[in-house]
Amino acid sequence: MSQSQPQPQPQPQSKSKSEQWQWENATAGAAAGFATVAAMHPLDVVRTRFQVNDGRISTLPSYKNTAHAIFTIARLEGLRGLYAGFNPAVIGSTVSWGLYFFFYDRAKQRHSKNKEGKLSPGLHLASAAEAGALVCLCTNPIWLVKTRLQLQTPLHQTQPYSGLYDALRTIMREEGWSALYRGIIPGLFLVSHGAIQFTAYEELRKGIIDFKSKDRKKDSESDDKLLNSVDYAVLGASSKIAAVLLTYPFQVVRARLQQRPCSDGIPRYMDSWHVVKETARLAIEVI
Repeated sequence: MSQSQPQPQPQPQSKSKSEQWQWENATAGAAAGFATVAAMHPLDVVRTRFQVNDGRISTLPSYKNTAHAIFTIARLEGLRGLYAGFNPAVIGSTVSWGLYFFFYDRAKQRHSKNKEGKLSPGLHLASAAEAGALVCLCTNPIWLVKTRLQLQTPLHQTQPYSGLYDALRTIMREEGWSALYRGIIPGLFLVSHGAIQFTAYEELRKGIIDFKSKDRKKDSESDDKLLNSVDYAVLGASSKIAAVLLTYPFQVVRARLQQRPCSDGIPRYMDSWHVVKETARLAIEVI
């Protein structure tokens, strides 16, 4: 920053606008998080139960598929079962999106100080990864409680948690504060989801542009004009699917680590490597 130039007035205004934009982004992200959870929570409950069902858990009913799972949960547990863990899910998603946009904007500002306001794709990815890691560290306890509440069924032998506060208090008393960060390692690996999606999007976009430009004159149209709305929809969906497929195993590992311990207080899985080994062993036995 140069202090020799006689233009002190615009800087505070610019800073004020930038801060206002950060809080607007954080608020918009929080609202989006709430709306997403409210609409999709029953499917999230089903996904969590499928992820931890390794064939050895007697406290979870056996589900054939997603539709059967939703019907069974609704029949045995009612609406309460389909929306198990809803409060921590809303809080976690709202806080996560709000913090993500806040940290992301802060990181972009820090990286762009000497870049004249423009960031390379690499710095955008670095900003996103930094924001994702910070959010993961801040919200892991909330996601752990959400997972455990979603896994509570009438078949549970231990005293069920009555809600978010009771779960946090019980976990701290019975397992210690470190239990709140079970699953943090695979959670941090999940930060790569955005990087994978971005990379897949750019590579697919280049491929489509190369394919479409073969029969056209060089420089007759810009790259963006070669793509239509259908192309962009395919790009978005394909890159998202690629990111989900590559990071989904980390979600399974995290969910299995975050389960409530057995009635004797011993965790079903000790660490991420233990989850991988046991899952592989059970898969081989099935084959």
